[in-house]
Amino acid sequence: MYPLSQNAGYDRVATMFSPDGRLYQVEYASKIVAQGTIGAALKYSDGIIFGADKLVSSRLALPESIEKMFKIDDHIIALSAGLVGDARRLAGMARQKAQENVMYYDQPIGVEALVKEVSNINQLYTQYGGMRPFGVSFIFGGVDSTGKRLFETEPSGALAEYSAIAIGRNRDKAMQFFEKNYKEEMSFDAGVTTILKAMKASLPEKQKLDYKNLEFAYIDRKKEYSKISNEVLKGYLSKI
Repeated sequence: MYPLSQNAGYDRVATMFSPDGRLYQVEYASKIVAQGTIGAALKYSDGIIFGADKLVSSRLALPESIEKMFKIDDHIIALSAGLVGDARRLAGMARQKAQENVMYYDQPIGVEALVKEVSNINQLYTQYGGMRPFGVSFIFGGVDSTGKRLFETEPSGALAEYSAIAIGRNRDKAMQFFEKNYKEEMSFDAGVTTILKAMKASLPEKQKLDYKNLEFAYIDRKKEYSKISNEVLKGYLSKI
């Protein structure tokens, strides 16, 4: 007889708690997130900046075809780490919620309200048989009537608000960099540079950031979404 592992049988369905109070399927989903490429965001003086590093598996692949950043509404951006298909599905649900809010109430949805809607969907998929948790975490950020808001959602349905946040592979190293170097009300240039340095800190020792594989965007106090071109990012990278 082979010895049974401690989690034998308890990881077959998402709804079964182990004797020590763990949901293994939810934990497995979080491990998928930890394998995703790094993404980060922070609040700066006039809004929120988002940055993502894309995994391009072939030189024949077009980096712009790889989805990691999603425009949910004019004033909200979502940045994902984990399974791209799951991210696309949840981003579609988030867009639907944002449009429904405009139709029902004739005003843009608040960032926190949208994040809670998405987190409720995440939690729902941990509670019923025949479903599996979404293998993706998001950074949701935007500007609404309450100001600059930045949240992280997890496969479990948990959420938290941050001034600066990173998700994906080696996020702990990026978060350590933010802890030491992030400052409230920093300038736009300082914000972009800080994200790039945090992403660089998360990479393996001999790996470098390639501006062609980066995607950066921001939302300012005017609630306007804008992308940062690769040529501009190349200039920022040359300074660090």
